[in-house]
Amino acid sequence: MARIVMKFGGTSVADLDRIRIAASRVRREVEAGNEVAVVVSAMAGTTNQLVGWCQSLSPLHDAREYDAVVATGEQITAGLMAIALQTLGIEARSWAGWQIPIRTDGAHGKARIEQIDGAELVHRMGQGQVAVVTGFQGLGPDHRITTLGRGGSDTSAVALAAALRADRCDIYTDVDGIYTTDPRIVTRARKLARISYEEMLELASVGAKVLQTRSVELAMKEKVRVQVLSSFQDVPGTLVVDEDEIVEKELVSGIAYSRDEAKLTVRRVPDRPGVAATVFGALSAENVNVDMIVQNISEDGMTDMTFTVGRSDLPRAQAALAEAKPQIGYAELLADTNVAKISVVGVGMRSHAGIASKMFRALADKGINIQVISTSEIKVSILIAADYTELAVRSLHTAYGLDAA
Repeated sequence: MARIVMKFGGTSVADLDRIRIAASRVRREVEAGNEVAVVVSAMAGTTNQLVGWCQSLSPLHDAREYDAVVATGEQITAGLMAIALQTLGIEARSWAGWQIPIRTDGAHGKARIEQIDGAELVHRMGQGQVAVVTGFQGLGPDHRITTLGRGGSDTSAVALAAALRADRCDIYTDVDGIYTTDPRIVTRARKLARISYEEMLELASVGAKVLQTRSVELAMKEKVRVQVLSSFQDVPGTLVVDEDEIVEKELVSGIAYSRDEAKLTVRRVPDRPGVAATVFGALSAENVNVDMIVQNISEDGMTDMTFTVGRSDLPRAQAALAEAKPQIGYAELLADTNVAKISVVGVGMRSHAGIASKMFRALADKGINIQVISTSEIKVSILIAADYTELAVRSLHTAYGLDAA
């Protein structure tokens, strides 16, 4: 007998028929003798509608009331899922985040989970009851409902699995696993049987949208084994596990891309101690995250700084740097949104040389110019013109031998 957390995303519970299909998957686990907790997202489109209502009433709405509104989407799904399970003869009960409770900090709209008291759920599950829990939400220190931000249901599921000491957390979605790259771009992409936490975290952080970054971070920290499965196909998924569980480690596990980038270049900055702190301090004060950074060689006491930010953060970044121009003393600020970030990820990079050179050669052979480069222990990322995104991904996928036979 195992203890399993099963999480169903918005497309997996988009209507009553899909809720019934999800419920039948839960029944199969129960009939196999497993203890089961279910975490649900809002039905597809519901959260967008609720957010739209809040914004229509007031663009500067009270974040606490916003959370009270948007959290209702998951409550509807949880109740419907419990009813669907009861119809199948499975004892089930729905739980809102505040009833468990799932305690969070007070950052409404983007709260972080601090503690989950799973004792009552463990007791109920031991008696054969399925706990259906609302994802995406919790209870803040002021006893108000909080939400965790976009993708928060994945985080809820992993956190609950950790609190319940579950054997596995199954994430059911509209894809049947984690692939070497986006199958919509590369038809010969391969589904991975297993991938390490570190690789999945890097892939999620650089554009792969299968799992939310915070959920992978939490799974790695708490050693929660995560499985990504399809809600619509009865086929094996992909396990996200500790590196020690992977016997044959791939040199490169995947290639990710992101078109949600913008490049900023601060031209002719005085090359003096503290100038970088002034530039990036101004961005930090506006909560703008900076990714790739390159600084040119100083000439005549002046230098150029190039870096990337999220495309949605570009207006705030430009405004912050314009306001700080007297302190920085730069001559010109250039912005470019026609860029894409391509990343090659694999734990095999730790012990093999030449990964980056192969990447650069493959792109050069296709006439693709590299604008910015950044690396980590298991990742190489480059910035290129967005028009070459698909060509770059296909070329690299082939160059690293990832194409399916």
